[in-house]
Amino acid sequence: MAINIVLVEPEIPQNTGNIVRTCAAVGARLHLIKPLGFSVEDKYLKRAGLDYWNEVDISYYDSFQELKEKYTGCSFYYATTKAVKNYAEIEYPDNCFLVFGKETKGLPEDILVDNREWCIRIPMIGEIRSLNLSNSVAIIVYETLRQKNFDGMTTHGKLTKYNW
Repeated sequence: MAINIVLVEPEIPQNTGNIVRTCAAVGARLHLIKPLGFSVEDKYLKRAGLDYWNEVDISYYDSFQELKEKYTGCSFYYATTKAVKNYAEIEYPDNCFLVFGKETKGLPEDILVDNREWCIRIPMIGEIRSLNLSNSVAIIVYETLRQKNFDGMTTHGKLTKYNW
């Protein structure tokens, strides 16, 4: 299953670095929408992504519209705390795009209003504003993979000293 992660104007280098690591673990492509709140040379970005940077296909765009025009006809899902629909209610198609907003403001409301039926949320209790961006990406990415029975992924590990 091909997955595309889209970060619209990410601000915190450590989050993007963690997301790079998640993308490497699941074979997802990463699409970054400018402006970025950091330099891609940032040491915190590199440290959080460890040595996985060469394992991930990363594309940069000057605007979200540029990305949408390049991938017309593809399915986009917009993660937001403002959505009504739970992320687990969706059946994610192959090659879908999971779109996440910046850490401080989320996705712009014009994007949400234009795509209301494709907005999804992660349930939380009370008045908690949001989860960490890299955690939110991991939660939704792994739901898409679970729906496909983790096809093509290693689903068991090996002990170094003992056998199972």
